[in-house]
Amino acid sequence: MHALRSLNFLRSRVAAGFNCKVVLAQHPLVVDRQVQTRSERSKHTTEHVRGRRGRILDGTIDLTSEVYAKRLEYSKQLEAKYEQLMAVIRRGGGDKARERHTQKNKKVLPRERLKMLVDNDGEDFIEFSPFAGLGLQYGDVPAAGVITGVGWINGVPCMITANDATIKGGTLYPIGVKKQLRAQEIATLNRLPCVYIVDSGGAFLPLQADIFPGEDHGGRTFYNEAVMSSMKIPQVAIVCGSCTAGGAYVPTMADEAVIVKGIGTIFLGGPPLVYAAIGEVVSAEKLGGADLHCRVSGCTDHYAENEEEAFTIGRDIVNTLNVPSIYDTPSPQYEDPLFPAENLAAFATTGPNQDIDMHKVLAHIIDGSYFHEFKSLYGPTLITGFAHICGHLVGIVANQGSVSHNAALKGAHFVEICCQRDIPIIFLQNTTSSDSPEPADQQRGSEGNALRAKAKLMATIACAEVPKITVVVGGSYHTENLLMCGRSFDPKLLWIWPNATLGVQDDPRDAFYSTARLWDDGIILPQNTRQVLRKSLSVVKHFSESTTTKYGVLRM
Repeated sequence: MHALRSLNFLRSRVAAGFNCKVVLAQHPLVVDRQVQTRSERSKHTTEHVRGRRGRILDGTIDLTSEVYAKRLEYSKQLEAKYEQLMAVIRRGGGDKARERHTQKNKKVLPRERLKMLVDNDGEDFIEFSPFAGLGLQYGDVPAAGVITGVGWINGVPCMITANDATIKGGTLYPIGVKKQLRAQEIATLNRLPCVYIVDSGGAFLPLQADIFPGEDHGGRTFYNEAVMSSMKIPQVAIVCGSCTAGGAYVPTMADEAVIVKGIGTIFLGGPPLVYAAIGEVVSAEKLGGADLHCRVSGCTDHYAENEEEAFTIGRDIVNTLNVPSIYDTPSPQYEDPLFPAENLAAFATTGPNQDIDMHKVLAHIIDGSYFHEFKSLYGPTLITGFAHICGHLVGIVANQGSVSHNAALKGAHFVEICCQRDIPIIFLQNTTSSDSPEPADQQRGSEGNALRAKAKLMATIACAEVPKITVVVGGSYHTENLLMCGRSFDPKLLWIWPNATLGVQDDPRDAFYSTARLWDDGIILPQNTRQVLRKSLSVVKHFSESTTTKYGVLRM
């Protein structure tokens, strides 16, 4: 189905006079590019570097050494836990709920809906926080009851939110509201069109005090829809099930809405409430189905006979948004790193306050393992420099120990350069759980100087208007979490390795605790870091424009 859909899309572009040669040759996200093999590059290494200031990083590690072998074994255990939890998440509300959803209610499962909507059957879908909602005080809510992530529709990156009606009928828990609001925040930061696949029973009433009244509660969803629309960020809804109570406003606040005959309904109160109020028996379809809202109320704009047609209409709507598509530009050419991604698992720390050689980590992530380092001899506990990731030029800021006075000044200087040149910044966090003392040659003025330097680094990161992406690869603790663009400093995306620990000095929490509470945008396996960054950069750069960073008062 998707192959035919993509072919029809390309034919339409050819008919319109577009040059589709590069489109047919390669998809910028998924088709293998023409890259040199490692053996081919090794023959030309000297020539490749001659005349350039950077260097090829040495990523060689001994996997049989005690440290790396122990870390690799620990990483395998974490990966097994990750896969086990993902299997739970994919089952949604369980086998009985899934059977009721598909057999009795005749509806498509939410993850199958995603495949029908996006390009490539969802192969490139970036899911956010799949483990959110696990182990909370009110029990387990798989994926927080709502799937969120970025998928490409006709080459346009879109923020997609899909209710999972197999989990308590798609009702929203507090963690589900928080997850949905984070998705809208990411969409706003990156100007991503939003597509809502709606199948929701509204708020989970036993917890309504944590869902309804506050500025960051359920009502904020509708406020965000209106504000994003005013910012010319398109809002599209596809009604594939119930939209009850507050859920009814998602499609009615959207720019365009599709509804499916027979299963899509929109009303503030369903048939049971009508009967309780006035004693009238009415069907859900008659009360708020596709015919009523397409022919009478006008709450929806497109009538679909079935879900497949609904998602085809959704794709057609995205095709009319008049926004850039990845098919409009040729994909970048780049080299693979010299070292295999699988080895990144051997860098997964087994506890807090463990060092990671970030130069070696970078050698496994950046194009050609080639790094143009900035101020390599000054403030060496913070690595700064430029590299390419899958063809994208980025600035990199990575911990190589505690952030010292000099390291903080160097970091602030580098962030300013990235802002001046409109270059996205990747932060790789592995901070210590306590501030280390300054080296003897940096103790003039000592603590006060260090504090001012770190304040400068914080200020430059906070004010930086270029895209910022953070990956926590080890520890992430108190003030150094802030110095490395933690959650409170608004990175456009924040990922975390499964071995990571976060918190204040003596009370660190593991990655699964963190992600269950949406302290991050999701756990990623170390070996997937480069590919996740590739997709992340495609998202944050797609609609980006030249920016001007303005700073407040920086203490001298």
